[in-house]
Parts: sequence; structure tokens; C-alpha cells
Amino acid sequence: MWFRKPFAPFVFLLSVLVACTSPTAAPATVTSVSQGEAPRIIPLHVGYGVRGPWYELYFTDPANPSASQESGGPDMPLVEAIDAARVSVDVAAYSLSLTSVRDALLRAYDRGVAVRVVMESDARDNAAPQRLIRAGIPVLGDRREGLMHDKFVIIDRSEVWTGSMNFTFSGAYHDNNNLIRIRSTRLAEDYLTEFNEMFIEDHFGEDGSTKTPYPHLTIDGTPIEVYFSPDDGVEDRLKDLLSEAQESIFFLAYSFTSDALGEVIREQAGAGVSVMGVMDADQVNSNIGTEYDPFRQIGLDVRLDGNDGLMHHKVIIIDEQIVVTGSYNFSRSAEERNDENVLILFDPQIAQQYLQEFWRVYRFAQP
Repeated sequence: MWFRKPFAPFVFLLSVLVACTSPTAAPATVTSVSQGEAPRIIPLHVGYGVRGPWYELYFTDPANPSASQESGGPDMPLVEAIDAARVSVDVAAYSLSLTSVRDALLRAYDRGVAVRVVMESDARDNAAPQRLIRAGIPVLGDRREGLMHDKFVIIDRSEVWTGSMNFTFSGAYHDNNNLIRIRSTRLAEDYLTEFNEMFIEDHFGEDGSTKTPYPHLTIDGTPIEVYFSPDDGVEDRLKDLLSEAQESIFFLAYSFTSDALGEVIREQAGAGVSVMGVMDADQVNSNIGTEYDPFRQIGLDVRLDGNDGLMHHKVIIIDEQIVVTGSYNFSRSAEERNDENVLILFDPQIAQQYLQEFWRVYRFAQP
């Protein structure tokens, strides 16, 4: 493990600050806990944004009264990036309904940018993808029982946008989601390799076997691990990370049915590691084998979300140093059947931003 330094006092202070902040206010700037300049706030009409030296990070804000207008959210920086594309835009989308993103892809195609899309077949017949198809943009469905559940965009083979956010009105405005932009040609090559496996080779799910060029890379001193499911053994890697936690495990989970991950978390709690979590209430009430009840039965502070929309994050924060994010729900389907993408970022500053989001969601959760 790269990082060991505990930050429990910081978490307590951060929780107090968040509790005293209105649900629609922009997050306070986090004091740097590592070398380098602290992230700077990116103002959004609906949502939260920060910029670091090589990344931008966005969170949705369903509690904002303006969210009902479905404009001014995290989709707008993505649209600006697509509008600036010069060579290529490759999209892997479980679902696409945002007219802002649809229109940006159409504008890119009209000015000669190569635009390609892969999707979950069940969502390909929706209005936005069909509009792209009529314009001449290739949109390939997965045509299989497992889900094409990826959520990423590669622009000019030099930057990647990914996270939990579906490119839909609900994903950007009514659900709790995160979206990260990372500028790195190597990371872009990783994601492009996965994209081409689906788009060119027509291999989805367990049919895929292409090796990721840079599964471990470093950007400005920050180690990053890159995984694609179901090929790369994501669950085993997460078990290892969780078992190495020394101080704390925070998680935001749309779906959590993995017995293996749940067992490690319970073992760590028994060993004195602080564990807190928020899970989507609808998923807990409908899933067979949810880990919510076993967590609560041993007294863990794991709560049901208070959002009328979905608590759609798939995030784990370990020791306030390490962040797991992406499209991967903590479930058997994500591990064995679906096309999923996962990033593990070893960066305290990024971890503090995700921790702020944890406290925002936690504040509305049911005790």
C-alpha cells in the first residue's frame, strides 16, 4: 500500500463543516493533505466541481431546487469538452438521453470528428441514440444478456471521462453520481483498447480477452490502477485493498450483494477499522442477498439513502487515501457478466473530494 497516514481528525472536522452547509452550496475548498496545490472549485449551477492539475471531478446535486430544470449540471463541462474535440470522440454508454450530449456529438460529427458509440442494446432504440444513427453516427449495441454497463467517453485519444453517471437526465440531475475527467494519453489508450474490443472486435462481457496496455500508471506522482470487468478480477483486487485498510472504510453503493466484499468489510470492522456507508434504499428493498442487513446486524453505521432518485454511486474510500470509482456495482453481475470499468486512485486530495460527497449523501440518509 502506498499510503498509511491516518486522517480521522480531518474527517470529524469535515463532517461538522458539511453538516453546517446548505445542501445546494458549493463545497468548501479542502486544505491540501499532500504536496501540491489544492483543487480549485469549478462553479456549476447544479452540482459540485473541482479542478486539480490533471483531473476535473464533478458530483451531481439532486437536492438542489434547480435540479428540476435539468440544466447547468455536470453534463455541461462534458459537452464543452466534446465541442472542443478535433479528431475523435468514442462513447461507451449504458444509456443516453441527455439532449445536451446528443447534440454535442452531432455537432462533432458535422465538423468532421470521428464519433463512435457502443451501448446496451436495450437502450439503443431510445430517441437520442436513434437520432445519432439517423445522422450517420455508428451506434453498436451489445446484443447479449449481460449488460454493456460502461460509462466513459474518450476524447482525441488524450482524455477520459468516467464515473457512475449515466448520460441521462436522471443520471445528471436526479441521482447521486460522480464524473471524473482525466487527461492522460496512456489512460486514454487503456480505455480505447477496451472500446475497440467492443466496437471493432464485437466482443462483449466474458468474450473479451484484450490486455489493457497500462493497467498500472502514474500521473504527476499519483498511482492509478485500471480494470475492466469481467476480465480483470476486480473483486479480488477490492478484497485485497479492503483487507489492507488501517483506519477507515467509507462506501457509497447503489447495489451491494457481493458476499466476498461484505465479509472483508465486516472482518475489518471487527478488527477496529471504522466503517460507514450509504446504500440505495430501492436496491436494498428489492435485491436478493443484499449486504445491508448483515452490516446492520453487527452494528455498522450503514444507512439507506434519502434521495427520491437513485443513490447511484459505486465508490469506496479507504483510509482517506484511496478511491475506487467507476461503473462497477458490488455484485456478481458486475464481476462475472457485465462490461464494467473501474479506476483506483491513490491520491489523498481526490479522496477528500469523494469524502465530501460521502458526507453530503450521508446527511440525507436514514439513520
